[in-house]
Amino acid sequence: MSLPNETLVAVLDGLPASVLADVARVSRRLNAVAERLLYSAISITDLLSGSSPVPARTLQCCRSILSRPHLVDTIKRLHIRWHGDFRSLSPHALAAACTNVGIALQTLVALEGLDIFLGPANLANVPHNPVHAIERILGSCALPSLRFCSLGAEWSKDVRPYTDILPAFLSTACRLTHLKLSDHHQPILALSHGALPALFYFRGSPYTAASLLPGRPVQYLALIGQDSDVSPENLRQIALTSAPLRSLDLSAMQVRPILLRHISIHLAAPLEILKVRLALRHTLHYALSGIALLAGLSSVLANFPHLLCFDLSPTEIDGGRQANLTEEASLCADWSRACPSLTRIVFPSGNQWRLAGDGSWV
Repeated sequence: MSLPNETLVAVLDGLPASVLADVARVSRRLNAVAERLLYSAISITDLLSGSSPVPARTLQCCRSILSRPHLVDTIKRLHIRWHGDFRSLSPHALAAACTNVGIALQTLVALEGLDIFLGPANLANVPHNPVHAIERILGSCALPSLRFCSLGAEWSKDVRPYTDILPAFLSTACRLTHLKLSDHHQPILALSHGALPALFYFRGSPYTAASLLPGRPVQYLALIGQDSDVSPENLRQIALTSAPLRSLDLSAMQVRPILLRHISIHLAAPLEILKVRLALRHTLHYALSGIALLAGLSSVLANFPHLLCFDLSPTEIDGGRQANLTEEASLCADWSRACPSLTRIVFPSGNQWRLAGDGSWV
């Protein structure tokens, strides 16, 4: 017990939470050290059902946070996940739970990472209260130290949309570098021009991206939703980032060749990494004709002057078909002639090819 706290932290850091909980019971000294480690990163998951209609673990965690004000500077990461069937839940109970989470969250002024997914909470209709479940949590929060933020809930076309509460919250996160909005499918219009000055990565819908990226230094973009939402107008807005957009991830949507054509017109110049889930609707044709079906992409790739990596690994193909290395090698050669900057290609089979020093693909 003569060891300084810094040494005890080094010894205990990395132990499982269950072990730290046991250590915290040994003495007051070890409790103080172990408690700070336990609360530095909090991860809570609740399964909601008719027999468990409220997120009990989350609410218990919030009570614990509020009863330990001396730890608010220690809590750096908060991860909350709710799952369940909204048809068996009480809308008012979920709304009250969101309010309680918000009361605890607004005390965490040193929080750096926030990941909240509320599952069915926004599907349950609360009469006369058209506030998104996420916004019910964020309403009174200002987190100036936040760097990583992921927000969302299950989505359908008739759920409550986001309001101006979300952009007001984002405006307080001046250090935010990574932002994910999984169920925001509309432009963010109320965000001030100077907000999010450090944003580096964004994952969300094309409409949200088109309103968020102009004038901000986003270099890594991942789009979700339907490829039909990625219109030429949205791409023109997305291209207005203040820093070159280096990476585009389309693995969360089925991409038709026409979208790649649009991207080659509006976003091709700065892109170095392109990850695509192609919409191979006629899987049988793919299985019969082989990977040579992809040869038509050469004309599109020719418009990407700085592309280094072309990743097709998210593309779904017939699992019973063996990868043809000869065909893949031939495509590598064809694509590199069309796009000389290419150095790495990943095929739907998962095979990765790299450009060797002698100009061959291995």
